[in-house]
Amino acid sequence: MNKRVSESPSMETLALQNTHVKLLAFDLLSLTQTRFPTWSSSDPVSFSRRGIHISRVEALGIVVSRDLKPDKFLKFSIDDGTGVIQCILWLNQSSSPYFSRRCPSDVRLIAQMANMFSSRVQLGVTVRVRGKLVGFRGSVQVTVDDVVVEPDPNSEILHWLDCVRLARKHY
Repeated sequence: MNKRVSESPSMETLALQNTHVKLLAFDLLSLTQTRFPTWSSSDPVSFSRRGIHISRVEALGIVVSRDLKPDKFLKFSIDDGTGVIQCILWLNQSSSPYFSRRCPSDVRLIAQMANMFSSRVQLGVTVRVRGKLVGFRGSVQVTVDDVVVEPDPNSEILHWLDCVRLARKHY
């Protein structure tokens, strides 16, 4: 039996750790969540698919919900036809202690980019999101790094085909 998940991840299981893995909602929502006490306390939950650790994801779908809390966050959902993915885009860079040690001009730039991304997320728009997988209240959500509006209606089917091909060959 080929078991790839262990307490101390091998190079094989870390291969996709910081790669944006293309997944359909069905696959993303069926990821296995595992707590690794020996890992960093800031990242206590690990996600895996077929024994391969996944920390970042790329998904594409239609925005079906949008909840904006100005200067705090934008919580939205995208539907790709196989399920709904919960996403969060943080907008609190100016007030967050996480950014307090960074250069103020860098923080302003990050905040401007986040606000630009939030303005792109509108109901009914097809978007491609990339971000980090996190566990929140027992379910998986994507902490968004970037958002791209997809104007081409073929992008959704091309994303599906990529996901199926990559899942069969690599993960």
